Amino acid sequence: MAYSLSESLDRERFSVVDVDKETGRLRVKGMADACTDLSCADAKIITDEGVSKDLETVRPGDIITMTQKDGRASEIVVVRRAHDEYSSPEW
Repeated sequence: MAYSLSESLDRERFSVVDVDKETGRLRVKGMADACTDLSCADAKIITDEGVSKDLETVRPGDIITMTQKDGRASEIVVVRRAHDEYSSPEW
């Protein structure tokens, strides 16, 4: 099934629900409102502030995209910060 550009973007974006820095896991919610736990230890995290491997840079409410390899997140891109999401004119 082919998706439109906006549907494709929606399916590839996730909202961060919880960050567990001790275990290196993220809980994310996708388009279907179902939560998924992901192993993110050693994943490259890209934000406006730079690139790191520290889950401290990801916060609940952030909108992310990710690349997965072997069932683990290998690259996480913070597309929009939670504070930007809720202060936008769309709200």
